[in-house]
Amino acid sequence: MSVNLQNGESISLTNEISGLSKITVGLGWDEATITIDEGLFRKKKKVPIDIDCDASAILLRSSRLCSEEDIVYTRRLEHGSGAIHHLGDNLTGEGDGDDEQIVVDLANLPAEYDKIVFVVNIYRAHAKEQNFGMINNAFIRIVDNSTSREICRYNLTEDYAESTALVCGDISKVNNEWCFNADSKGTPDDDIEEVAERYK
Repeated sequence: MSVNLQNGESISLTNEISGLSKITVGLGWDEATITIDEGLFRKKKKVPIDIDCDASAILLRSSRLCSEEDIVYTRRLEHGSGAIHHLGDNLTGEGDGDDEQIVVDLANLPAEYDKIVFVVNIYRAHAKEQNFGMINNAFIRIVDNSTSREICRYNLTEDYAESTALVCGDISKVNNEWCFNADSKGTPDDDIEEVAERYK
């Protein structure tokens, strides 16, 4: 059974799943809708706001970003180690389930990396005057690749209306155990590079 986490809670992934080696981090969201008048009789219709969100992973060594090459995102889908792989960009957020996925091979991640931070940002948010108040039902979940079992899920229910990027949580290595930390916070950053600056 999947564990539902609240902000500030954490779970040991390797305690939950013995021999855990590869996971998929699924991130999802829904576009909010606006109501417009349509047609001759001004019938009300709800339409989605066109927002493009992008998921990314920032790999840290001793809790710091040491190289730009340690950012995995839509323009760099695979980490140089081969242990992190982004499965591609979803331009709309439409549909159920994960909107974007990042696969993490914990068994083959180089030992110097002790934390991976997962971020979602709105593409060209400032130019489009968009923010996370226009996004509904955001979540992050961790899945065991060997069984497709969802280990845990964190639904981000806080109000992030002033934010254009969202740190959704991280996985970190503590005493040779991998833990997921539901630690979300919004930032005013316009792209993943600006978010990454916070970890240097």
